Amino acid sequence: MAYDEPGRSGQSESTLVGPDPGAEAVADDLQNGEPGRDRFGVYVFWETLLLFGFGALVYLLWQENPAALRGNGLRALIVDVVALGLLALAAGLSLRTAAVNLAIGPVAVAAGLHFAEQSDRGLLVAVGTPAAVAAVGGLLLGLTVVVLHVPGWAASLGAAAGVVVYIEQRAAPVLVQGDYDPRGIAGQLFVGFAAVTVIGGLFGAIGPVRRLVGRFRPVADPARRRGVAAAVVTAGGYVCSTVLAMLAGALLASVDGTVTPADGLDWTVLAVGAVLLAGTSAFGLRGGVFGTLLTVGAVGLFLAYAQARGWTVSRWLIGGAVLAVGLGVTRLVERLGRPASEPARPVSPPAAGEPTGGAGGWAMSQPEPVGDWPPVLPAQSTDNPTDPWGPRRWETNSPIWQADDR
Repeated sequence: MAYDEPGRSGQSESTLVGPDPGAEAVADDLQNGEPGRDRFGVYVFWETLLLFGFGALVYLLWQENPAALRGNGLRALIVDVVALGLLALAAGLSLRTAAVNLAIGPVAVAAGLHFAEQSDRGLLVAVGTPAAVAAVGGLLLGLTVVVLHVPGWAASLGAAAGVVVYIEQRAAPVLVQGDYDPRGIAGQLFVGFAAVTVIGGLFGAIGPVRRLVGRFRPVADPARRRGVAAAVVTAGGYVCSTVLAMLAGALLASVDGTVTPADGLDWTVLAVGAVLLAGTSAFGLRGGVFGTLLTVGAVGLFLAYAQARGWTVSRWLIGGAVLAVGLGVTRLVERLGRPASEPARPVSPPAAGEPTGGAGGWAMSQPEPVGDWPPVLPAQSTDNPTDPWGPRRWETNSPIWQADDR
């Protein structure tokens, strides 16, 4: 009676363990990663709430100061929202790569000071030069993080300290020397910012892109290196986030007309808090689509509403408040946004003679296949039957007692 063992017939053992999860269910780290598609229902729910909050702030501001939502007031509000949005994009991009850039606030203030001093010499000197410096600085910061494999917050905090040293060289507010006014192109600025934000969120929702951007996210030991792809993406994220912060600073300086020397860390707290409130995880990888656009719009509306009411509101207060709520949103996103269940991974059959561990840690050998059982007795030949009581076959001569001399 012959039978086949599982895994040794035409059906492989991997098909018995579970279906192939496919490309979308394969994690970036096969040992420690989290396979499966993220659930986006939590983002739909949270961004719907943000939309309601945005609408409520529009209504409150319209009731308090309708002029802020039309004409020059609306254009000024749009430019302020776009400037804050660029900072939020910088923070969100670095958070998505799991290496937050805390130097974006000081970089924005330093870029604003440079723009105020050099704006009368043309946009190439006022914007192009600091953009090149910001790109080089972001690259050096990214290389420090990925080569030494150190936490991004620690390295970027050291970079922020270096930028603050540059800021402290000015003791008094600096007037903007040029006459460039971005409020004339406020509509174009908002459309461009919204397009970049939404398209970036849509690309971040694609599984392979999402895993690639968040490849630097630690999975087991945070000190373990995450590969060349993670290093390249993280370094590129630092470059882009630093350049975006520089552009935000130049835009703020052109609107305000005066730049006051400050450390700029309040802008960092506000930007990081805004993207956390928007649904971007503090651990990296996860984020929504419309959250950043709605959040920076709501923050801009609240600042305009507070100004209309005559309130004196510190950026530290608003940044700390949105950061506190954003940490709760991170827990919500991580709890409800991760894959619902882990699909079964294919298991390779053990090699011949290799012990396999049981559930309790005991090792037991894999049984070998059993072939056909042999018959009870061998078949007897009928050609030359042998008498079992006759002379033994190995005695070729007569016994000694049968000899002739006996």
